[in-house]
Amino acid sequence: MENISYLRRKSETIMKIRYYFFALMCIMVSLSACAQERKFSMYAIGFYNLENLFDTCHDAGKNDYEYLPDGRNKWSAMKYKHKLRNMAKVLAEMGTDKLPQIGCAAIGVSEVENARCLTDLCDQQPLKSRGFKFCHIEGPDHRGVDCALLYNPSLFTVRNVKLVPYVYTRQEDIDNNRATRGFLVVSGTMADEHVTIVVNHLPSRGATSFYREEGGRQLRIVKDSLIKEDPQVKLFIMGDMNDDPKDLSMSKALGARRDIDKVEKGGLFNPWWNIHASGTGTLMYNGAWNLFDQIILSYSLLNQKGKKDYSTLKYYQPQIFRRDYLFQQEGKYKGNTLRTHAGGVWLDGYSDHLPTLVYLLKEQKSEAGKSATRKSMKQ
Repeated sequence: MENISYLRRKSETIMKIRYYFFALMCIMVSLSACAQERKFSMYAIGFYNLENLFDTCHDAGKNDYEYLPDGRNKWSAMKYKHKLRNMAKVLAEMGTDKLPQIGCAAIGVSEVENARCLTDLCDQQPLKSRGFKFCHIEGPDHRGVDCALLYNPSLFTVRNVKLVPYVYTRQEDIDNNRATRGFLVVSGTMADEHVTIVVNHLPSRGATSFYREEGGRQLRIVKDSLIKEDPQVKLFIMGDMNDDPKDLSMSKALGARRDIDKVEKGGLFNPWWNIHASGTGTLMYNGAWNLFDQIILSYSLLNQKGKKDYSTLKYYQPQIFRRDYLFQQEGKYKGNTLRTHAGGVWLDGYSDHLPTLVYLLKEQKSEAGKSATRKSMKQ
């Protein structure tokens, strides 16, 4: 009888263990199912230096003579048409690696001559089919090249646009009436949140580092004023910086940090620092890569210390946009970017720069109000 009682108790214990194990498995499966049902909207924000998108007409007071039909580049209507087509192809494909048929919500551009060029660009079919529009304010640059923001109005709604001038601080520059591109500041709504994009093109490498460092300091002032107005603003500072992430204009004057976990409230994160340190970039000079084309992110866009909180719009990952057609495929400069002109020869190429973009995620709270153009993701 004792053996029978023992066996019975043992059997009951085993049954209880099996029951609790089964219940635990059910809970785990349920939790897993809940986690898998979490859906996210993804967005892409980009930047591209268009390398001299000029029309064929002279703009009064601007030194655009090399891009006229009788100028050094013999810039004709046919070449302009090809340039528009090539630029639109790249802009439309940016972001489609993760967002097919959707692409970027907004793209900052530099080296565009005027609103006429931007109108013609947005009228190219790959962009026109998505309803792309642009923000632009004519700037004081002596060559006439400006910055602008292209955007998909189904994903980004513009609130306000202003051009903050680049201010020369040295007396000799003031006396000579020097002028260059300013900082285009576009505030709007994306993913139901306040987003501000600052597009700029800092002074070229033909000028000393001082002028780019001054640009970094002025960008920092713009950043601080925007965050003071709204501490929660999701801020992107993008452009052709004409410096690499580690250079003083970016690392010290602007204060963009390399390590995401070391960014303090009100600070900035530069995701391109480690990418450039790995040996790649966006334009090549003397066989080495520079990474001038950067998109820098405010603290409000960051997940730090391993967190994955996408309850608000947050940074996900960066990308240098690459396609084979953007590179020279043969000859002495094989592997370099395929430019519009090289050595006075028209190559019918694209740009001396590669585009950059960042992807962002936001968790979907409900089914109501979702845009049909957003991509749902499961994590």
